[in-house]
Amino acid sequence: MAVISLSHILEYWAHKCPDRIAITHNEHTIDWHTLDKRSNQLARVYAENGVGQDDFVSIALPNSIGFFEATFAVWKLGATPQPISAKLPKRERDQIINVAKPRLIIGTEDQSTDSIPSLPVGFEAPSKTPDTALEERTALSYKAMTSGGSTGLPKVIVSKQPATVDPDADFFRFVKNGSMLVPGPLYHNGPFLWAVHALFKGSQVTITTRFDAIETLALIEKWQVDTIYTVPTMMQRIWNLPDETRRKYDLSSLKTLWHLAAPCPAWLKENYIDWLGPDVICELYGGTEGIGTTMISGREWLEHRGSVGKPVESCEIKIVGEDGQTLPPREMGEVFMKPIAGPGTSYRYVGAEAKAIDGGWESLGDLGYLDEDGYLYLSDRLTDMILSGGANIYPAEVEAAIEAFPGVRSSAVIGLPHEDLGNAVHAIVDIQDTDCNEDDLLAHLGEHLVRYKIPRSIEIVRQPLRDDSGKVRRRSLREKRLKENL
Repeated sequence: MAVISLSHILEYWAHKCPDRIAITHNEHTIDWHTLDKRSNQLARVYAENGVGQDDFVSIALPNSIGFFEATFAVWKLGATPQPISAKLPKRERDQIINVAKPRLIIGTEDQSTDSIPSLPVGFEAPSKTPDTALEERTALSYKAMTSGGSTGLPKVIVSKQPATVDPDADFFRFVKNGSMLVPGPLYHNGPFLWAVHALFKGSQVTITTRFDAIETLALIEKWQVDTIYTVPTMMQRIWNLPDETRRKYDLSSLKTLWHLAAPCPAWLKENYIDWLGPDVICELYGGTEGIGTTMISGREWLEHRGSVGKPVESCEIKIVGEDGQTLPPREMGEVFMKPIAGPGTSYRYVGAEAKAIDGGWESLGDLGYLDEDGYLYLSDRLTDMILSGGANIYPAEVEAAIEAFPGVRSSAVIGLPHEDLGNAVHAIVDIQDTDCNEDDLLAHLGEHLVRYKIPRSIEIVRQPLRDDSGKVRRRSLREKRLKENL
């Protein structure tokens, strides 16, 4: 199969299977023919709003069929989709917009700046808008995802993969003309990647508004799902269902359960291997930057318990010690990765600078080691970033919001173990004013942070949390509370 521009991939599948379902969401479905025509109309509207070749378009839409209509419309103009959360407070969204500088914002009625046009949630192209095919245009980058940094400031990770695809190419065991379930938020890299690549292969993609354990099992049975995207938090919520509830659904169609985005407890992974079989369970470790990826099947994991797998053919991995030397097998150090094609070939940042050591090796901030067979084992994170429910939360960002509240002198945000989420955000807040209360602080944070970043627990203290140099030792604060079983 020849490589196809993403501006024409819908047309390709609409010609092959026009009446087959492309996407399902709640009780709504759309076939390939209709998806192609509606995105053609939207593309013309976007073009009227100034979108052209290689422009960014910010898509602040919730999980919906409309999210995909917008995304494919952007590709049809040779532009690059830049998904962001639909639930972001305006202040946080505007920080991202100021970095990305998109040509158009989709999903909001209040314009971030006078110079950037916007279209609201639920916008539809006028019925008279032509729905015929547009000329082929191919963006230099097929996605631009948003991430925080160690400072809590947003950055955009722009893929250097052009907006083309070979529908016959092997991609993470995806089935051509299959059935994919993605119960995660599409503005995150993992769910976005899994959903759109399944569509590229002509598969039906089922999405949900939010994750629900019972609904997930029911959807696998209803749509004969062969591949599902999960994070360990989802897996644990399914496992916590009563055994009779979990086992009453027919999951025989499921060929691959992918889990990624956060560490998976060994006991949970073992239970899933026993339940669904070792050949169904697959794990992936990597980052949005695409500098390196490891993969491991359940069968391999049983032979290399605790590993996140071996590097794929397109990258290499090494472990580096504190003095910069490459460490031998079984010695713990920082994990560094590099694409075989060379540094800088997989992504570029907007709003940040890449940090690399000699030879272009880069790190995601993890500690780990390689065994004699080249399998990677992770231990801990060098950074203070908190992984909660598969989402990355940067303490500095939450602390900045807390410290904007009157009466707060300083704060420290850490992650504490949580049975469901993996880690829960815990805030230690130094409040001088005794009249300040937790409810008022939470109300304030609700205006500044998206919900999943708001601390689940708050600890009020009356002593400074930073030393004379302005540093806060989050790791020592966390270790102390773990010892106290807070």
